[in-house]
Amino acid sequence: MHTVIWWIRRDLRLADNSALAAAAANSMQVIPCFVIDPRLMNITGTAEKRQAFLLGGLVALDAELRRRGSYLVVRRGDPLNELRRLIAESGAQAIYAEPDFSPYARQRDARVAEHLPLHLVGGPSLRHPDQVRRDDGTPYTVFTSFKKAWLTQPLPHPSDLLPPPDHLTTPMGVASRPLPPFNPPPDFPPGEAEAIRRLDRFLAGPIADYADRRNRIDLDGTSRLSPYLRFGMLSARQMVVAARQALEGGAGKGAEVWLDELIWREFYISILWYFPHVLKGPFRPEYADIAWRNAPDDFAAWQNGRTGYPVVDAAMRQLLTAGWMHNRGRMIVASFLVKDLLIDWRWGERWFMQHLVDGDPAANNGGWQWTAGVGTDAAPYFRVFNPVLQSQKFDPRGNFIRRWLPELRNVPDDYIHQPWKMPPEVQRRAGCHIGRDYPAPIVEHAFGRQRTLEAFKRAKAEGL
Repeated sequence: MHTVIWWIRRDLRLADNSALAAAAANSMQVIPCFVIDPRLMNITGTAEKRQAFLLGGLVALDAELRRRGSYLVVRRGDPLNELRRLIAESGAQAIYAEPDFSPYARQRDARVAEHLPLHLVGGPSLRHPDQVRRDDGTPYTVFTSFKKAWLTQPLPHPSDLLPPPDHLTTPMGVASRPLPPFNPPPDFPPGEAEAIRRLDRFLAGPIADYADRRNRIDLDGTSRLSPYLRFGMLSARQMVVAARQALEGGAGKGAEVWLDELIWREFYISILWYFPHVLKGPFRPEYADIAWRNAPDDFAAWQNGRTGYPVVDAAMRQLLTAGWMHNRGRMIVASFLVKDLLIDWRWGERWFMQHLVDGDPAANNGGWQWTAGVGTDAAPYFRVFNPVLQSQKFDPRGNFIRRWLPELRNVPDDYIHQPWKMPPEVQRRAGCHIGRDYPAPIVEHAFGRQRTLEAFKRAKAEGL
């Protein structure tokens, strides 16, 4: 019987999977295969929560495959070598996979395609970067222009979504390695079924208020679907179809803003596709030689949520505990690291990738460069978030702060955003002595801001 391999990478789903559909349409037998690539997965090292989420997703996918008469084949090693072995063992005549757009993935796939019959179908974004370009063929580097061009192309309909297969024939006896042990993050149960449940729940109500609530870090106003989109437990097309249905169903501004966020993701994928150097340095070359302080003690305080600024520390502890952080929190802590402490944005970018369940090279890099003022965004580098004002605006009662900083639980509302201003008697009553139970600020915001602006100004003058 004609046999092909469905090479799974970051498309852990059966519904609306173009690579799987192509594999099933061109063969009688399909071998679902995931290769644990040591270059991407250090099981006992960093990014443990993200890797655990991925492994849990593979377990869930295997269960769905077994319900359809198939099963997941797991291999570990260099993808080219492992796929070559699998072809020799099974007699498979082709490999189908969804392309990925990171520099490593593109190099990996080019290498495999040189030696094996690899067919790339679909992709992690709705539109391939090549589909959204200027008339002269050059890529867009400003989001507003990219969005306008992106929206000129038709949005998909529900009828465009591919159904999951009812049955999948897989040859029995193909060897598979066991998955490593893992503990998936409790806030994000992995798998396609959970992703669909979350999407349905979001569409049933919260999306209508998304525009008003999405920046409130003390509220549950976002979809929390980013980890599922990161590993393709939902497709980009499913997400955009959902946004379209919400728009047509009267969700109004909320659905419109949510679609904008999905387009931001596609924009950063496009930037990484055309400008892969952004993973190593700033998009804007004039900011390549900023005189960073890179103070290790300050960086450690930031990492561990001990800066003395409650909103920063609460968000950083959320990251360490849950492997996730609200997007407004990401902007606040990134601005603090770069603009208050004058520490290289790449340090923060790496730290996020080590801890985020939804850590994605394109989106993470794009977000850090945006906040640092060294990326594609048209806003000037002197945009600096004031952590106190951000805290007062987006966590007005301090509920988010108190959840993640129990040492501040009894601090009165008047001081929750600036606990260092508590008089000694208030500190005593709150059971929070500044400098002992909770740190004093490691930097004065106005001083840090001015120091950073001067460093950026010098770098820009020297880099032009």
